[in-house]
Amino acid sequence: IISVREEEEENGSRRREDGSWKKIKEREEKDYRQAFTVLYVERCRQHRWRCAEVTFTCSDAALCQHWISSIREQLAAITSRPKHLLVYINPYGGKRQGKRIYEQKVAPLFALAGVSTHVIVTEFANHARDHLKMEAELKKFDGVVCVGGDGMFSEIIHGLIWRTQIDNSVDPNCPDETLSTCSLRIGIIPAGSTDCICFATVGTNDPVTSALHIIVGDSQPMDVCSVHHNNTFLRYSVSLLGYGFYGDVLTDSERKRWMGPARYDLSGLKMFLTHHCYEGTVSYLPARGIIGTPRDAARCQSGCVVCHSNKESKIFLFGGVFVPESDGEWRTIRGKFLAINAASMSCACPRSPKGLSPAAHLADGTTDLILVRKCSRFDFLRHLLRHTSKDDQFDLTFVEVHRVRRFRFTPRHCQSDSELELDLQENGKHQIFSQICRDHPACGCAPAYSSWNCDGEILTHTAIDVRAHCQLIKLFARGIEEPPVFEDLTNPCAI
Repeated sequence: IISVREEEEENGSRRREDGSWKKIKEREEKDYRQAFTVLYVERCRQHRWRCAEVTFTCSDAALCQHWISSIREQLAAITSRPKHLLVYINPYGGKRQGKRIYEQKVAPLFALAGVSTHVIVTEFANHARDHLKMEAELKKFDGVVCVGGDGMFSEIIHGLIWRTQIDNSVDPNCPDETLSTCSLRIGIIPAGSTDCICFATVGTNDPVTSALHIIVGDSQPMDVCSVHHNNTFLRYSVSLLGYGFYGDVLTDSERKRWMGPARYDLSGLKMFLTHHCYEGTVSYLPARGIIGTPRDAARCQSGCVVCHSNKESKIFLFGGVFVPESDGEWRTIRGKFLAINAASMSCACPRSPKGLSPAAHLADGTTDLILVRKCSRFDFLRHLLRHTSKDDQFDLTFVEVHRVRRFRFTPRHCQSDSELELDLQENGKHQIFSQICRDHPACGCAPAYSSWNCDGEILTHTAIDVRAHCQLIKLFARGIEEPPVFEDLTNPCAI
């Protein structure tokens, strides 16, 4: 139930709070003089929710008021439902429709549910992040809502997580620190060019659906990866960290912003044809003692058992002893890579229904490390095309995937002299000539290093230390729900 309102019979019609008119049927029996309407959530196809209503008539005015009062008292007693929200609107994201979407589709629903809001329309990049870090009086609110795309959501989590750590005397620049969990939930009203987070947590990028999840007070925990370079904090990531192909695509697309969303397709084609590969060393800490692997057929959905079971960020060893994750056994891989990706969620979207890592979980305290080694253009194309089909994109000899709690990457140009000597001994003296080519780019050889794509932002460093923090934030969502029977029209039990 969203809310309840009392109906009044005036000339057979009344005006709704959203501005439209509703016809009230004339009652044949004169005893029925009172009525009330209950507004509730109705599930639709493709994970969408809508606001529906049903009107009840009463023969007695006192009975009608009793029902209205009882329903309102019950709704007010639900502590998980937000009463006061801080809303940030990005007016420039996507198709510049953020403000209109909020005012026409979301604000009326908040008003119906009795949710008060403090709205801030952002005026410059990182406006929301900086406001949350320094100025926002967070104790006045039950949650923070962003109206925009994935970039706006990234601003919100950076401001909120940083503020939470400072308030709890935690040093964000130390990669070994255990971060404090954010108490405020975050709501996302999709209004951007990419809505990856909404697809992963709700199943659709529909503003009304997201608003209703906020109103009913849903809560979905989510992992966050911290990214550091030499004990200096760089960024937080909740979806994709990509080096090589995805980093090059983002870097090239930034030079074509005038093209709009089409720039990603052009840059993707260009980088595929360029076919750069990069040398480096990946060290990772396997996620031991957990349920699930990156090759599972099961997907992370609402009420996920894997996320619930793996919420402990410590590794459980036989004998009942807990040890810090930093004391685990690290593994190292050296080589040439077309792409190094870390997916903290499936990263599913309309173009890639399964996502980069279909079995990745939202809140299990791990990230899926995907290594695509040097291969032919044809083989790499096979790998990319499998993201759009039902075929397993990891079932290729040049692709490997590991579920990890932490990993480090060092590009070859940043390795120490001893590491470079070890590589020469392993790979032969021909490496000397490739190193000479990299030191003299005028010869037209591939660049020595790529850039990291961190949730759509380019990192300033290539040597990074990444750590997954289990259930660091909570969203106004419940995960993707299993489609009910009545949605399947081919089912004989369908209604």
